Amino acid sequence: MKRTVLLVAVLLGTHMLFANITLPKIFSDNMVLQRNKPIPVWGWAAANEKITIQFNKQVKTVKADKTGQWKLALDPEQAGGPFQLIAKGKNTLTISNILVGEVWICSGQSNMEWTVDGSNNKEEEIKNANFPLIRHFKVPKTVAGAPLKDLTGGAWEVCSPQTVANFTAVGYFFARDLYLQLNIPIGLINTSWGGTMVETWASKEAFQNSEEFKTLFGNTTGIADLDAALKQKSQQLTRKIEAQQGPLNPAAANGNWQLADFNDAGWAHMKLPGAWESQGLDDLDGVVWFRKTITLNNADAGKAATLELAKIDDVDETFVNGTKIGSMTQWDQDRRYTIPAGILKAGKNTIAIRVTDGMGGGGIHGDAANMKLTIDNTPQSLAGDWLYRVEAMHISNLGNPNQYPTLLFNGMINPLIPYAIQGAIWYQGESNAGRAYQYRKAFPLMINDWRKRWNQGDFPFYFVQLASFNAGNGDTQKGSTWAELREAQTTTLSLPNTGMAVTIDIGESKDIHPRNKQDVGKRLASIALGNLYQQKGEWSGPVYQSMKTAGNKIELSFTHAGGFMAKDKYGYIKGFEIAGADQKFYFAQAQIAGDKLIIYSDKVPAPVAVRYAWADDMPEANLYNKEGFPAVPFRTDNWKGITESVKYEIK
Repeated sequence: MKRTVLLVAVLLGTHMLFANITLPKIFSDNMVLQRNKPIPVWGWAAANEKITIQFNKQVKTVKADKTGQWKLALDPEQAGGPFQLIAKGKNTLTISNILVGEVWICSGQSNMEWTVDGSNNKEEEIKNANFPLIRHFKVPKTVAGAPLKDLTGGAWEVCSPQTVANFTAVGYFFARDLYLQLNIPIGLINTSWGGTMVETWASKEAFQNSEEFKTLFGNTTGIADLDAALKQKSQQLTRKIEAQQGPLNPAAANGNWQLADFNDAGWAHMKLPGAWESQGLDDLDGVVWFRKTITLNNADAGKAATLELAKIDDVDETFVNGTKIGSMTQWDQDRRYTIPAGILKAGKNTIAIRVTDGMGGGGIHGDAANMKLTIDNTPQSLAGDWLYRVEAMHISNLGNPNQYPTLLFNGMINPLIPYAIQGAIWYQGESNAGRAYQYRKAFPLMINDWRKRWNQGDFPFYFVQLASFNAGNGDTQKGSTWAELREAQTTTLSLPNTGMAVTIDIGESKDIHPRNKQDVGKRLASIALGNLYQQKGEWSGPVYQSMKTAGNKIELSFTHAGGFMAKDKYGYIKGFEIAGADQKFYFAQAQIAGDKLIIYSDKVPAPVAVRYAWADDMPEANLYNKEGFPAVPFRTDNWKGITESVKYEIK
């Protein structure tokens, strides 16, 4: 859910007076402009300067205001290119290789940020990614206390085997399916950040105008106080660490701390695996070294070996006897490195790991059984006592986008407005599961906020429902935050021009980041093709519509059914539960009766409610329509859930 922090910025809304004409960073070589809509072009110049914009056969002029800001709208263009855009004032800017096609915002948390390089079948996907009409712009991770006028960086990239590895996987597979059907350019603006809550993606004004959230800012005087509090907290942590180990000195680590003969006698001890926040390094974001010495016999000296280090949050550089043997950036992926022959020796051997953490929890975590050194199929456990020393702290203001609402809207959404777009795809919700009921208000609030500010109507907004994942063993008996979040996502479909891709069937019970991003992108593309682009064909799985009780059975009606199908060897439909007035649920049998489902259980003679796929993790849910789209998880009751009283507060 979280990735390394790349950049933090705190800008309080001031702007420069530009001597030369300047365009926003989203305007760059290889860009894609939205077809069939007015094309806003804006920027900065000297006060009252005259600016001329040339694009294709259009020439338009505008005069900057007294602050140097200017904006105009080019007439709509049909799909095509490549073109140039020339901006002339006192200086001249030329942007080349521009295409006109469909532009989509790709946003959310880590499952949207997740790259093609981390997806299933990545070698083949990367090798075959020769789609020069697909373009990708990665918005830099930026936190801001007030809305920024421009991005802090970024550039458009042309899709190729050399570039696609770092594209958003969901976005890329979505774009690929659209391109193969529409044969027009597709532009992806990837503005996502792992582990983030929905409240950081909406504007302050949206909260202030909401009945649900209008008092949200009443208990704080704002960003300035938060900024000062974070500085004070960082200073306190620095003093605590330096009292334990002496002054922080990043230069001392350079070329020394990975060496086998380095004297680490004064280092502190930590049990691994285990997050460092739970072992004395509270709230530390920064760089920590870990060292462990093991002894090998003469028979193992010089042999190749396999080193496993469980998971490392976020980035590691791993050394054995001073030689770097591997590095990874995925915070939740098991580390497994090959130690080449000739590095290990008889006697003492030192493993040194440099861990860099950008936000949230840090350190080496996961299963202790996955920390081991294996030589000739014989494993030696590495779990337990390690030495550690802090190299550096990341003391940054507003470094955590979840510290305060609006921070990512300010830094990563507002600078994109009013760039012309077709719509948005969204994959987020994991970080809001603990207050899932309130997500019914927070998520639509954000969607409406974006639509209002873009001023391009109720543009298409398609999102991914949470996949199956064992977040906390939640089910119908103890309650499930993830099931309640999925329900909140389903209720958001009441907004116009929205669509939801169901992924209950392609999650991974032990991994919050399913590697099957291909089907996610395909299901989002199916929604777009069916709703927006008016292509024939089904785009949704069965959606619960109504129920009728008949004796000891409940009859369910659905939309988007079109012929039910159970993906099961014996044709059994699984994932249904049924309850009586006592609200105790039992696994139920389901029978197909034409376009209806009949649900019953011998343990519930007088049923009143049915639930389907109502759990954090429900891989057995197997109801589809004949087109192969999974049924939307649902419940027929409205009994109080476990998140109904949990409200968002600024702390």
